[in-house]
Amino acid sequence: MKWTRDLAVLVARVAIGAVLVAHGAQKFFTFGISGTIDSFAGMGIPVPQAAAVFAAVVELVGGAALILGAATPVAGLLVMLNMLGALLLVHLGNGVFVDQGGFELVAALGAGALVLAVTGPGAFSVDHLVGRGRAGRRAAQTA
Repeated sequence: MKWTRDLAVLVARVAIGAVLVAHGAQKFFTFGISGTIDSFAGMGIPVPQAAAVFAAVVELVGGAALILGAATPVAGLLVMLNMLGALLLVHLGNGVFVDQGGFELVAALGAGALVLAVTGPGAFSVDHLVGRGRAGRRAAQTA
């Protein structure tokens, strides 16, 4: 049944998006961008100023976009790239478990975001509403 798929995608979008929004907000409002830059520099991330801003924006705005199902392919790909960077630059050498600095969280978030980017946000989304509106306008113009 299509509605069960759409409901499952909605649950995944909200879960992934909520975790991302929390981490993005933490980078902006708890640590501050300057604290995030310092943290990234301490981890050896190249160009920590740009990386910190990119990560904070992608996590906060991209997470919100995933929750809403808005610009899902773009948001999903940006989140996946952000998580790939975190995986390769920080977490991969620490094993799997997050409590040891491992990659389990970034791998799960990145994989989930990639799936959403490729499969789409489902019917319960802004993308679906906007797409439906465009399709209806196109059909009316051709009639």
